[in-house]
Amino acid sequence: YKLSAAPEMDIMEYCGKEWKGNTPTAKRMRKVSEAVSQKFASIRRVRGDNYCALRATMFQSLSQATQLPSWLQDEDFTMLPENLLSKYDWIKQWQLKQNLGRKMEEISGEIKEYLILLRKKVGKVFMEEHKGPIEKQEACDKLFKNEEQEYSLYEVLKFLMLNTAIELYNDDKNGRRVPVFSWLLFAWDTCRNPCQLMHNHLNHIGHSGGLEQVEMFLLAYTLQYTIEVYRLYKYSTDEFVTLYPNDPEEDWPVVTLITEDDRHYNIPVRMCQETVL
Repeated sequence: YKLSAAPEMDIMEYCGKEWKGNTPTAKRMRKVSEAVSQKFASIRRVRGDNYCALRATMFQSLSQATQLPSWLQDEDFTMLPENLLSKYDWIKQWQLKQNLGRKMEEISGEIKEYLILLRKKVGKVFMEEHKGPIEKQEACDKLFKNEEQEYSLYEVLKFLMLNTAIELYNDDKNGRRVPVFSWLLFAWDTCRNPCQLMHNHLNHIGHSGGLEQVEMFLLAYTLQYTIEVYRLYKYSTDEFVTLYPNDPEEDWPVVTLITEDDRHYNIPVRMCQETVL
């Protein structure tokens, strides 16, 4: 089983391996990596599949966060599948990676188990004995070494994203203020409402596609984290460092990722001292 996040590697060493030769792209990437190396000393390569954005964000949020997210402490957290099914019949079409084609009635209990697992596993990372960064990192690494558990966490994260989308959609319909990305999300021809979002987008994440830009906003809102991404191919533009969401809540923690193409995300580590100031 491949590691979810490879051991630390010097950013310039990583770049030398990934971008060999003298093509314009390779030269540009080496130049960009040199600039980024002023911010972060090392990088951890994240395993690249269609869960990559979820994997990198989840891994980084757990290893960087200082406290258990508030949404995980909600009393009704594990009741989410039953609560949503009682209101929205179309959620029966939800698909889990391991159980494609099975009906929602059969997997509602499974999602509930995943929610309980998520709370338990994430809680373990924040246990008292993991207070130091090294112990916490080790606990985080351990969580991402069990393939079955790891994928169940991504699937439940997608389900939580659906719940967030439903809340935003209903807020907008009821005249409440919603973030701009919510309008963009439901402006897609293939995503006019949460049902279409599930059918045409969320059900495919991890299986036949990754996260689109607007879905990165949805992920950030779901986790209540600001996701800061160094987009290497956007170097020297206003979009080189992109925040999801653009107008984050002040009390949301920030997790930082690096991408070369908005498809594959890696984890920067060891922020250089001068950039903290």
